[in-house]
Amino acid sequence: MVKTKTKFVCGECGYETPKWMGRCPGCNTWNSLVEEKEITGGRPHMQPMNTKKKEQAIPITEVKGMDRPRFDTGIREYNRVLGGGLVPGSLILVGGDPGIGKSTLLLQSSYCLAAKGESVLYVTGEESTEQIRLRAERLQALHQGLEVAAETDLTAVEELLREHPPKVLVIDSIQTMFHPEITSAPGSVSQVRECTGQLMRFAKQQGIAVIIVGHVTKSGAIAGPRMLEHMVDTVLYFEGERHHTFRILRAVKNRFGSTNEIGVFEMKEQGLVEVGNPSEIFLEGRPNGVPGTAVTASIEGTRPVLVELQALVAPTNFPSPKRMATGVDHNRVTMIMAVLEKRLGFFLQSQDAYLNVVGGVRLDEPAIDLAIAIALASSFRDAPVQEGDLFIGEIGLTGEVRAVSRIEQRLSEAKNMGFRRVFFPDKNHRGLTIPDGLECVGVSSLQEALAVALRG
Repeated sequence: MVKTKTKFVCGECGYETPKWMGRCPGCNTWNSLVEEKEITGGRPHMQPMNTKKKEQAIPITEVKGMDRPRFDTGIREYNRVLGGGLVPGSLILVGGDPGIGKSTLLLQSSYCLAAKGESVLYVTGEESTEQIRLRAERLQALHQGLEVAAETDLTAVEELLREHPPKVLVIDSIQTMFHPEITSAPGSVSQVRECTGQLMRFAKQQGIAVIIVGHVTKSGAIAGPRMLEHMVDTVLYFEGERHHTFRILRAVKNRFGSTNEIGVFEMKEQGLVEVGNPSEIFLEGRPNGVPGTAVTASIEGTRPVLVELQALVAPTNFPSPKRMATGVDHNRVTMIMAVLEKRLGFFLQSQDAYLNVVGGVRLDEPAIDLAIAIALASSFRDAPVQEGDLFIGEIGLTGEVRAVSRIEQRLSEAKNMGFRRVFFPDKNHRGLTIPDGLECVGVSSLQEALAVALRG
């Protein structure tokens, strides 16, 4: 006998409960439980996309390798973040804010793959085929090998895949897909989980690289159950300000490559354009002789990137001063300000402090600490740093400047970008080859660095 049962499912973690609760017991998130109806006692069992004979356990040394380990997407920055290209049989999740350029990136990469002779199927649930054609004409991404379909029914997508199995499948987006045997609405936890599971099984069995687009919540996390990120092989986030031209593609999970790589793009009328030298872009228009600015070299994956940090320290009449940071960890900035106050005697208790990383990039490595401290101190003393100075180093709680890794790559990038003097930890001086024409100042403490860097 068929029965209908009501349950509540958390949209963040997938926790199920028979009654509604204000806060999810699984992840402690408020107002995340959504009502869903479940049919029991007569519901047919869903069949997987393809049946396969029972697997036998074999030694890993006897497992055959792939004939072709990766597909070249034709976009270097995209390949860099993926770890060298698309792996056959992988499931990739791409998330980002609305209008950031996710569909543009995937349509351009699909065209490049088709131009290289790979069969690509682009399935959209948010546009019609005519609308995709219109966007492809603007991006100059028309190719016979790129097939498109406007479909939201997963069973219909299965039929398309069985008739003409592609090498790469793009689903835009997973929140619009639904399975007819699931009674809940498209975009619900059950639908997203089941559709992703079906696509994952098909990708592994047929060796098709599947890319799915995921919407994000107001907090910036990918919508749907958290388990969605655990199911896929790679999770990519497309970041950037919607009203700025630069976009950053970052991997937060990658089973086939590093999660430290970033890809930098510029949004133009013809679509996304790769930025081969991010340092030049991030330093463009940098003011000279203005207090509160400092440049640092951050390692993003395999390459160094020079970015500018801007700080503004201003008096306040309120008892609790503001501490705001954009692009860096707020707690890290608070700690560095405490070191300036305790070890160097800076009176910052009555000062508002604002810190910003120019260009919209986010930095999370400790080697930028010295540049943060120099920018804050420069704004507080109203004393600019010299033009052509660059700062590298991690700051400890006692005010010491600690050694950082890959210092030679940072110095080489500083030399290429025209910097004349670099402040870096004194302990990195041992056995270091300094580029010609670059003055290197080894410092052991923050006080020593401030004494030399700030003039006036």
